[in-house]
Amino acid sequence: QAQVLESGGGLVQAGGSLRLSCTASGRTFLNYAMGWFRQAPGEEREFVARIRWSDGSTYYADSVKGRFTISRHNTQNTVYLQMNNLKPEDTAVYYCAAGRIGRLGISFSEYDYRGQGTQVTVSS
Repeated sequence: QAQVLESGGGLVQAGGSLRLSCTASGRTFLNYAMGWFRQAPGEEREFVARIRWSDGSTYYADSVKGRFTISRHNTQNTVYLQMNNLKPEDTAVYYCAAGRIGRLGISFSEYDYRGQGTQVTVSS
């Protein structure tokens, strides 16, 4: 059974850093992209970043550009989201997902495999 599993959330002060991990298993994901999304209480789920397994190309939401970095470790089927200079507005449940996306890959519906989410809380 193919699945993705996130880890690495937690509580951090504003200005701090966290690294989230997402491991994909159960099938070949070479033609897939891995995306990170987040959802704050009372808000819609929003796109954060994505990376293609095949060529490592990335795309970021404007709100995290320059602060977050998505990367992949091919042999471990793991994707990372390095989050620096965190702000209270980054507080959310962060979801990892895998899918055969379109050109941008910013819609959650493009991703077939979705994790359960990990909580990130940034205190002011």
